[in-house]
Amino acid sequence: MLEGIIRESIGKKSARALKRDGYLIANVYAKGLENIHAAFRVNDFIKEAKAKENLFFDVKLGDKIYKVIIEDYQKDPVKSTILHVDLRVVLDDEISRYFVPVKLVGTPIGLKNKGVLVYFKRRLVVKCKGKDLPNAFVINVDKLDVNDSVLVRDIEIPQNVRVLDGATVAVAGVITAK
Repeated sequence: MLEGIIRESIGKKSARALKRDGYLIANVYAKGLENIHAAFRVNDFIKEAKAKENLFFDVKLGDKIYKVIIEDYQKDPVKSTILHVDLRVVLDDEISRYFVPVKLVGTPIGLKNKGVLVYFKRRLVVKCKGKDLPNAFVINVDKLDVNDSVLVRDIEIPQNVRVLDGATVAVAGVITAK
């Protein structure tokens, strides 16, 4: 479990001091919950984010434990280090919007026919309760040939989950190499 500290002061000066000490500045929020300004050790956060098995993971702030997902983050464009992260608390019985990743498995037939596999959407927007939140949409692309694509309507959607992206939006496809 990732442990963090709650920031008392939220100004630039204190944020810079925390960053110098190896902390990552974070905001933790949810519907009906007051925003929490927090900080985590950068290396601990990266290890936890890479090792997580689900879309969500647990963080401990003070004496409370929150089940969170990574909603957004900012990276330094030159150094490629993480500067700031927004964590959203997953509430089991609250309907909310989430970004669920798309994972492609398999090797398309179209690659042998001089095609290139392209992701059109890496994440789909869904609306569901926290307890129904899928970890990812896994799509098998073995049967895709050149100029074929997978649309949102072709994806198997779990019960009690509504995809907000249009049914005719392409998620992945094989295009002709130039």
